[in-house]
Order: sequence, then C-alpha cells, then structure tokens
Amino acid sequence: MPTLAEIRAAPKVLLHDHLDGGLRPQTILELARDVGYDDLPGRDAKELTRKLTEGSHRGHLEVYLDAFRHTVAVMQTAAALRRVAAECAADLAADGVVYAEVRFAPELHTERGLSLDQVVEAVLDGFRQGSSGRGITVYALLTAMRTAARSLEIAELAVRHREQGVVGFDIAGAEAGWPPSRHLDAFQYIQRENFHFTIHAGEAYGLPSIWEAVQWCGAERLGHGVRIVDDIQISREGNVRLGRLAAYIRDRRIPLEMCPTSNVQTGAAPSIARHPLRLLRQLQFRVTVNTDNRLMSQVTLSEEFHKLVQEFGYGWSDVEWLTVNAMKSAFAGFDERLHLINTVIKPGFATVRAASDAVVPAVLLETSDRT
Repeated sequence: MPTLAEIRAAPKVLLHDHLDGGLRPQTILELARDVGYDDLPGRDAKELTRKLTEGSHRGHLEVYLDAFRHTVAVMQTAAALRRVAAECAADLAADGVVYAEVRFAPELHTERGLSLDQVVEAVLDGFRQGSSGRGITVYALLTAMRTAARSLEIAELAVRHREQGVVGFDIAGAEAGWPPSRHLDAFQYIQRENFHFTIHAGEAYGLPSIWEAVQWCGAERLGHGVRIVDDIQISREGNVRLGRLAAYIRDRRIPLEMCPTSNVQTGAAPSIARHPLRLLRQLQFRVTVNTDNRLMSQVTLSEEFHKLVQEFGYGWSDVEWLTVNAMKSAFAGFDERLHLINTVIKPGFATVRAASDAVVPAVLLETSDRT
C-alpha cells in the first residue's frame, strides 16, 4: 500500500478547501499583532493550534465553525489576505497538490474598509505569488454565507472576476434551517452567466438539503454530500438499493466533495472506517477527497488519502481514480482539465507507482540474504 511519503509525491487535486481554515498558526500570531487583535486564545503557535482545534473534537458543525472568528479577524487587510493566500498556495504545492480550488467568503473580510473587489484582488494576487514556480494552479471559489442576504451580490462579484482567477461560486455556513433555495436568485444568475457553482449540502443536514441543492438550485457539485448515504439501502444479504435521489446523483455524475477527517469531526460521519466514501466509491459515485480546513482539522490532502489507505486498504489505483475524479470535476475549462490529466496526473502516478514497486524486490532480496 502507498506510504504517506509516496502519496505526498503523487500529483493531487483539491476541490474543497477553505482559505480561512488553513492558516499557519505563526502567521495568525503575527497578523494579530500587526492589526492589534488581542482576542486570540493562545500566545504561541502550539497553544493557539490546540485551542483552534478543540472544536474539531466536539462532533458538531457549529461548534467546529467557532474557531473561524479568530482567523477571519486577522484577514482584514489586503496585505494579510495576500500573505495568507500565498502561503496557502505554497503549502498545497509542498504537499504535492497540482490543482486547487480554494474558497473564501469576501463579505467576511471587509471590517477594516476593504471593498469586496479589493478582497478578491488581494487573494488572487496572493495565489499567483504563492503558486509561481511551484507547479501548482490555484483558482478561487467565492462563497456567500447562507445565513446572510448577500448571495446575489457575491455571485455578481464572482462573475466579475472570472477572467482573473475565480472559477465558481458557493454558499456555506450553518446548514440546518438555512436551505439553499433561499439563495435561488444567485444560482439562477450564475447559470444565466454560463458560470459554475457548488453548494454545501448534506453535511450537517440530510436529504432535503441535497435535494434542494440539486433539484431546485441546479448544483454542479455538492460540498460534502455525505448524507446521500441515507438514500441507500443495503439488505442483510448485501443487496444494494438506491433511492431516487441517490440514483439521480450517480446517474448525472454529480461530484461529491467529501472531506473525511472534517466529516468525522463535525458529526457527519461516525469515523473514517465507517465513512460513506468507501461505499460510494464501490457504487461508482463521482467521489472526490478533500481537506475542508487544514488548520482546524490538522490534516493535509496526502494525510487524508493515507487515512483511506490505512482504513480501507486502498492502493494506487484507488488514489489515482479519486484524483482523476477530482480533476474531471474541476471548474477549470475542459482543455485545461484534460491537459493536467494526460500530462501531469497520469504520468505522475505512473512514476510514483514504478518507484514504489521497485522498492519491493530490494526488500525481499535483503531479507533473503539475512536468512
């Protein structure tokens, strides 16, 4: 089975990662000092990390989200946004990610006077700086908060910056009680502009949220979508029956942006070993693997894959299948997706697999010599 180091060397694709959930702890401390934010729950990187990750062990989405008030608080200037975005791109590249769509909510970063456009421009500039010369492409997804009423404004903002590095639109935040249909005008606008969008659905709330996201709003991808498993029945004999919604999502190849570690931490899945991803992959749903929030969940994309290798017995074919799924599901243009699959991802996996296979005979020979 692939080791963590080998997985890190493989080219990977990330579709669901929040900018404000992936800051370096030392950067938070330095930015807080620069802007005079004195409400951080820790005085050094180690203590701060421990405090910001406490909510990830409580099994509830809204508790998990509480830590974000600290990261958002220090991301209120163009310089801070630029730095965080550049470090994000660099950190993903160091983990072997070759393509990423990183999302953030511009409306959360205007407390010190930045306009929405200035927020987006600073983040995009940071992505360009951080990805330069590192073999990674980073695009932005603009997120509207489902608990607010600015989704159409954010959708228009996303379209306005589509030529500068924004590839899509999203809504996020507390899911229960805030159905995606409340933002229908934003999704209809995106569709009229021939643009792309994903919707957080099926994480903290069940099938009705997924159904609205797909059938009312026309979601191209589902952020998480874990609860689609509620529409799948398995008999004692092992026979599988898909409900109509699950069958529709599989038939239409609607991608599921699953984040195993985060899904366990927010209570959307009971454990990695019992995460629905395994069943959904067996049933050939368009499953992808993602990080969600690298700081709060203390995980990298390579570590997410390695957990699946350890728990599910996945091999290289599974990791590559999931990676190609993600690249097929990206919001980049078709030509770019095809180019990355054929010239970066498949050759990259062939190289790391060959290197991994070459280790086995040497180890066997060494053992034979000792005996």
